[in-house]
Amino acid sequence: MTNCIHDHGRWGRGDQIGAGHLLTPERTLKALKSVNEGRILDLSHVIEVGAPRIAPTQTPYLMQIGPTSAGSIRRRRKIGAKNDAGSNLERIELTTHVGTHIDSLGHFTYGDRMHGGYSAELTVDDFGMLNLGIENCPAMVTRGICLDVSGHDGSDHLAAGRAVTKDDLQRALDKAKLSIEPGDVVCIQTGWGRYFMHDNDKYVAGEPGIDLEAAKWLTAQDVVAIGADNMALEVLPGRNHPEVLMPVHQYCLADAGVYIIENLMMDGLVAAGINKFCFMLSPVKFKGATGCPVRPIAIV
Repeated sequence: MTNCIHDHGRWGRGDQIGAGHLLTPERTLKALKSVNEGRILDLSHVIEVGAPRIAPTQTPYLMQIGPTSAGSIRRRRKIGAKNDAGSNLERIELTTHVGTHIDSLGHFTYGDRMHGGYSAELTVDDFGMLNLGIENCPAMVTRGICLDVSGHDGSDHLAAGRAVTKDDLQRALDKAKLSIEPGDVVCIQTGWGRYFMHDNDKYVAGEPGIDLEAAKWLTAQDVVAIGADNMALEVLPGRNHPEVLMPVHQYCLADAGVYIIENLMMDGLVAAGINKFCFMLSPVKFKGATGCPVRPIAIV
């Protein structure tokens, strides 16, 4: 019995890549050719113990490490090795949505319906998803654009619960003298990232972010992914909270097949006045996972 039983969206029944189809060799080459300085800007946060999370669904990031030099010495003596080869090894426990990360297309559903017409009941297994896991997300080398809306209310950041509209995004585009092109990754700076690891309780309690209309406006222009300097991309609490929960996630992932990148760190881009760049991101292939931590970079 197939687990693809619902009506499919734009990318066809059984699709697992979504807007990743827009990542053509031509667009990759164009992005690479746009590099002039060879300067790299890291768009990710350090992942460490105490990283912000939304409890109880997201468990804390934990690391245990211990030196094994003594064991190495014993082994060295046993086999007659001459060098003192010590080593260290850690064990990490984490949700794949810790720190800067990307959501797989299987992360959100409409009830039983998933991207590509898959059934959640038949796809989600105790040991991961049988389809739509992050291992299907392609590596991204394309044009990135940074839309800074942080100062739109006269402050250095937007307030929690403040919806970023399509008009806000168009205003930022006009200021940067840019237009969105197919295959772009759009990165939205709200200023909310200032609270990451500085006031985690405030950071996860609510946030400025795009509303559903803005999400539909972006996806209609054939973007591959949308990212932001907040925990969940979309405005929280939402405009219809609690009647409608996480509509941007539902629409982008399950309907449009557009990837979501969260907890971006774009202060360096904004400070340098960089609005467009070569964007690179390569997801870790955790089979069946709903996302993975990433280290996206901008090259200018």
